[in-house]
Amino acid sequence: MAARFSREVVKDVLRRKLKVGLASGLRHSTTAAAGARPSIPHFSKRGRLFLAGGTIGLAIAGAAYVSTVDGATRTGWLFSATTYLNPFFALLDAEFAHRLAVSAAARGWVPREDRPDPPLLGLEVWGRKFSNPIGLAAGFDKNAEAVEGLLGLGFGFVEVGSVTPVPQEGNQKPRIFRLREEGAIINRCGFNSEGIVAVAKRLGAQHGKRKLDETSSTHSSSDDEKQGGKAGPGILGVNLGKNRTSEDAVGDYVQGVHTLSQYADYLVINISSPNTPGLRKLQGRNQLRDLIKRVRAARDEMQWGEEGPPPLLVKIAPDLSKEDLEDIAQVALALHVDGLVISNTTISRPDPVSKNPLAQEAGGLSGKPLFDLSTKILREMYILTRGKIPLIGCGGVSSGEDVYKKIRSGATLVQLYTAFAFGGPALIPQIKAELAKCLERDGFKSVHEAVGIDCR
Repeated sequence: MAARFSREVVKDVLRRKLKVGLASGLRHSTTAAAGARPSIPHFSKRGRLFLAGGTIGLAIAGAAYVSTVDGATRTGWLFSATTYLNPFFALLDAEFAHRLAVSAAARGWVPREDRPDPPLLGLEVWGRKFSNPIGLAAGFDKNAEAVEGLLGLGFGFVEVGSVTPVPQEGNQKPRIFRLREEGAIINRCGFNSEGIVAVAKRLGAQHGKRKLDETSSTHSSSDDEKQGGKAGPGILGVNLGKNRTSEDAVGDYVQGVHTLSQYADYLVINISSPNTPGLRKLQGRNQLRDLIKRVRAARDEMQWGEEGPPPLLVKIAPDLSKEDLEDIAQVALALHVDGLVISNTTISRPDPVSKNPLAQEAGGLSGKPLFDLSTKILREMYILTRGKIPLIGCGGVSSGEDVYKKIRSGATLVQLYTAFAFGGPALIPQIKAELAKCLERDGFKSVHEAVGIDCR
């Protein structure tokens, strides 16, 4: 009751008194001579006092409110509160905003999800337990700086990278362009990476911390210890790339495997970025066959414990012909590839992006306009592989309904990136709740039951 009364008092003070301060500040700003450099509006002394008092009162009321609610409600409030930061990030340069978001997650300045996921969202893939099928795609945390913070947001899994053997700056800036009305982004980053040594150090430290926590914990049951992966409460994927100037692409991927596979719950060979010259040629039948054989041999020659080596996946492009898809499917089935990520960004500019002036910028397009194309490729690949290979659906996902459509089209797991960049942390619990409702609505008791249902 006291908390509610405090909130109402503060709201009333802010509503009535801040108007006085704002009006006073605006009067000061409009009396400047014409042609003079505009000054920043400022509050009168009385307005500043009211603003300071209102802010303090709001903080007290907020603290009183938070102290009276249960943990689940408090967590929900914290996630919802992040939406108020979205307009601020929208004002910043796209790449600077991205760096700021990664830094915030790395420092733990993001909410932490402590509410359990709905049981029907849990699933097991490659012998690993996922609390939910929703993951963060590669490209957000390229250098594994914020793995713990991002997993703590409630993602079922997080994929870091792409990581190149040698550090490289990538393409010249600006190289990230927002198409906000279309819910899309065009980027031509070009595998900007700190390199495998820097990433290995970070992942090694996180892995060691995880092992220490498991060893020192006296309250976890043996079943609890099996939850999550090598870096925290969720599953960690490591996406491998090649250096722009490298003449030995296969050697680059092999080096990545040797250095980083011990810290990964699964590995991804990225041969589909449109921003590294010649990379997509590795999707050809002969090149792909040779690449997979050599990379898998490098993984298998390492020493592994009871859990065995991490699964090896390949990430493909959405701009492939029917013949290209058939070739990839045949190679994947013949070599028993553990999974495919479908898909990367597109070099096409589907409507309504084609009408945007930024459509002329070179680079890969991600976000809502990619959804139909990437889902079509996903469905075709599920049919070509006869549902024998786990697929990760990626491209244009922005809601629980989108995740559900990907699953029905053949995806066992689903990733997002662009929608997260626009919507922030609050999007994650929202998508999980929506997906659970979709499954329940159609009578499915698990994610596995719905996988590929539209392709059968």
